[in-house]
Amino acid sequence: MNLSGILVVDKPANTTSAQMVAVVKKLLGAGKIGHTGTLDPFATGVLICCVNRATKLARFFLHSSKKYEAVLHLGVETDTQDLTGTVTATSRAVNFTEQAIRSAFEQFEGTFEQLPPVYSALKYKGVPLHKLARSGKPVQKPARRVSIATIEVLKIDFPLVHFVVGCSAGTYIRTLCADIGTALGCGGHLKDLRRIESSGFTIDEALTIQQLKELALSGKLPEHMISMSNALQKMPEHIADKALTAKIMYGKIVTKKDVKPGQIDVSKGFIKIVDTNKDLIAVLKYTPASSRFSYCCVFN
Repeated sequence: MNLSGILVVDKPANTTSAQMVAVVKKLLGAGKIGHTGTLDPFATGVLICCVNRATKLARFFLHSSKKYEAVLHLGVETDTQDLTGTVTATSRAVNFTEQAIRSAFEQFEGTFEQLPPVYSALKYKGVPLHKLARSGKPVQKPARRVSIATIEVLKIDFPLVHFVVGCSAGTYIRTLCADIGTALGCGGHLKDLRRIESSGFTIDEALTIQQLKELALSGKLPEHMISMSNALQKMPEHIADKALTAKIMYGKIVTKKDVKPGQIDVSKGFIKIVDTNKDLIAVLKYTPASSRFSYCCVFN
């Protein structure tokens, strides 16, 4: 099956992102599949799977914003900052006012430095940090700049606080929970996490494992794939004529003159080139200094 495109999956709990990718690969009979952002095994929600040639597009999704629904458990700290870890401290002083809770959350809106957890998939000298931590050799990576665009408390049911957060890629929600707990003075950890949006794809578009299997059995799974062109939702689009298509196919220099004035704003960096059927031909990046485009990826 020589299909290429994006499949939005609703990852269930107690399944790794890699295991989910393996399921999709088998059901589609695909040669190559990759995902665009790991979810912890206990977490659920949007996992974007790039199928076959669409794996070349993963780079355009890896660094885009995410949105989560999460539950903070106040008064209990763990070494992993989530429900899978060992309890390291507890506090009964969690009966805060609603205003105190909301004020603590609001402190984290905006851009700030966040220390990545020592239990994470980040690597140190090629070894995942969680493996080093579990062997008694934890490594703390330097703080990284993250951004939280929106954070809203949905429900308070002590010791649990349900909230929704929109953030930049690379933001650790369990670290956010631990930091909010520290700000309140009682500690806390992430009890539940569901990704409801990633790179513009929402949970409403995501297919569960059961749906994937049913669609695969009926032969209709390919119909639910998002084309490579449509997957790059916010990227400016240029419909190529025969001359430009030929230039791209032969790897020739493409300049601003090859893109018809008024049809697209080339100053925004990346552009997608499609044919008259809206099939993706290439992704190019504009360099103002030379008025030329460099090739990011080409699809013959």
